[in-house]
Amino acid sequence: MKVGFIGLGRMGSGMARNLLRAGHDITVYNRTPERSQALAADGAKVAATVAQACRVDALITMLANDAAAEDVVLGPDGIVSHLQPGALHISSSTISVALARRLAEAHRANQQQFVSAPVFGRPDAAAAARLYILLAGDPAAREAAMPLLNVLGQRTFVVSDKPEAANLGKLSGNFLSASVIESLGEALALVSHGGLDPAAYIDFLTATMFGAPVYRTYGPLIAQRRFEPAAFAAGLGAKDIRLLLGAAQDLRVPMPLASLLNDRFLRLLASGGEHLDWSALGDLAARDAGGQPVAGPTPPIYSF
Repeated sequence: MKVGFIGLGRMGSGMARNLLRAGHDITVYNRTPERSQALAADGAKVAATVAQACRVDALITMLANDAAAEDVVLGPDGIVSHLQPGALHISSSTISVALARRLAEAHRANQQQFVSAPVFGRPDAAAAARLYILLAGDPAAREAAMPLLNVLGQRTFVVSDKPEAANLGKLSGNFLSASVIESLGEALALVSHGGLDPAAYIDFLTATMFGAPVYRTYGPLIAQRRFEPAAFAAGLGAKDIRLLLGAAQDLRVPMPLASLLNDRFLRLLASGGEHLDWSALGDLAARDAGGQPVAGPTPPIYSF
């Protein structure tokens, strides 16, 4: 299949490379041309403009935020203006519910197919084609998207005929992950100040009642304070919580914990943490407890 791919960050690059390996005819576009050239070495065609990337059967976007997605899709030289009638746009970006709805309406007006297919997983999962994908859109468009999504992830979950429902699901999932990061940080600050070894504590948690991937991923990062390089930057995590609160406001659903997380992210960003991994949110509790890093020496140490 002739496939366009726009947005070659750490997630998008791995996804596009997997499509190449699966034998698809891939045309890539990225605002930073150097990232496109890295895919060209693997056999991708490089588009000089968004319009050139739209000369395909299906186009996938993996963009950082609403502003980028709105410009690339709805701008004067954007996807909606250049994608052929009947062609498919798969939006894997984590964007607002409201923008996803607008994109669906714009594509419908131009007789183009559109699905939302945001993903769960960090860059290593994207590179290994081990993402989990939420899929929503018209059934015919979903069917057209599935062969490509099967290349990108280990499982795709169909959630609705309305594309924006997948974006709501993605934002809610990121809210839950951020909640785990905050609670892990608080628990680690407590036990480390009480003399427990953070690494042993995380081993105990993940070997017993808290063996879910979110704990196994973020527990060691917080305990060891490994926040660089960022697989998912704190600034993006903060953006997702803001988008979640916007959706909650529209739906009149109180989310007090999300409001707390918004304030915690603001504190992290205000202290210069925007480009750290979002798991650095879990280090704030240690700072609040007197500036002692979670993994710092706090004798005596009692191992489990």
